[in-house]
Amino acid sequence: MPDGTFGVVPVRDSKDPSLTPLVFSTAAWAAFVTQVRNRDHRPQFVTDLPRL
Repeated sequence: MPDGTFGVVPVRDSKDPSLTPLVFSTAAWAAFVTQVRNRDHRPQFVTDLPRL
């Protein structure tokens, strides 16, 4: 992922950094961090994901 890419958060596997990173929107990443900080670990179901 090129430096300076805005609106996304790339997350790499620290055990194998050669793998392609997972990419999350900043909104999705912020929601995840908020849930972790609040210790709210209940699964959140996302229904608006595109079908592959």
